[in-house]
Amino acid sequence: MAGHAYDFWLFDLDGTVVDVEPSYPRSVVERVGDRLGCGFTEREADHLWYGVGGARENVFARKGLDPDEFWDAFHEVEDPMARAKSTFVYDDAAAFLSALDGPTGLVTHCQSYLTEPLLEYHDIADWFDTVVCCDDDTGWKPDPTPVELAMNRMGVGYNGHEGALVGDDPDDTGAAWNAGIDAIHVDRVDPIERGQCVLGDHRVSGFDEL
Repeated sequence: MAGHAYDFWLFDLDGTVVDVEPSYPRSVVERVGDRLGCGFTEREADHLWYGVGGARENVFARKGLDPDEFWDAFHEVEDPMARAKSTFVYDDAAAFLSALDGPTGLVTHCQSYLTEPLLEYHDIADWFDTVVCCDDDTGWKPDPTPVELAMNRMGVGYNGHEGALVGDDPDDTGAAWNAGIDAIHVDRVDPIERGQCVLGDHRVSGFDEL
C-alpha cells in the first residue's frame, strides 16, 4: 500500500480512531444490568460493548435478554460527557488524520448525542469534513447507505474518485465493499479474542502502516 494515494478517506470511530478505558464499558453495563435485573461478568461486559465475533449475541441468548430492551436501558444510563472523558484517541490515528489533506469523513455506529461531545471534548471535529452517525433511517454498516451518504456529502460519489474506509470491524469491511471502495482493516483486537480473522483489501496493525 506504500505510495498509494486515495482521493478520499472514511473512518470508523470506536475501536479505530478512539477507544475507551476498560473500566468504563464495564461500569455502564453493570448499571444496565441493575436496571434489567441481570448481572454480567467483566468478560460479558466486554463482549456486550465490543461485540466481536458474534459474542454480544451469545451473551443476549445466554442471559435470555431482548436486545432492544438492553439498548434502551443502555442509552438511558450512558452519559455523553462521561464517555468523552473516558475515551482516548489512538496516537497513530492522531498523527495520520491530523496530517491528511483531502476529503475525510467519519461513518460510525456511535449515536450523534455521544459522537458530537466526544469530538468536541478531544478537539478532533475538524479532522472530518462530514460525520455520519448510523441510524434506522441511514442504515447500519455493512449497509452501504451511510458510506454513500458520506461520499456524496464530500462530493466524491461515483465519479471516478478512489477511496477507502478504515475500520476495526467486519461490518466496516462489508460496508466499504458494498459501497464499491477499498476496505482497510485495523487489527486493534487479537484475532484469537475476536474469534475470526477479518479480511480487507489491506490489513494493518496501526495507522503508521498507512
